[in-house]
Amino acid sequence: MARNELRPIIKLRSTAGTGYTYVTRKNRRNDPDRLTRRKYDPVAGLHVDFREER
Repeated sequence: MARNELRPIIKLRSTAGTGYTYVTRKNRRNDPDRLTRRKYDPVAGLHVDFREER
């Protein structure tokens, strides 16, 4: 497999509706579904869930 197929670059968008995103990579073998992470949103000023967008 090529590098981009196994660990694609994904965007994590804030569920607070601020439009803030994080960019990261994920391993498709370990996480085939969409990721959800709890991270800091500087626009909202608090920690919120960030979900993978495609």
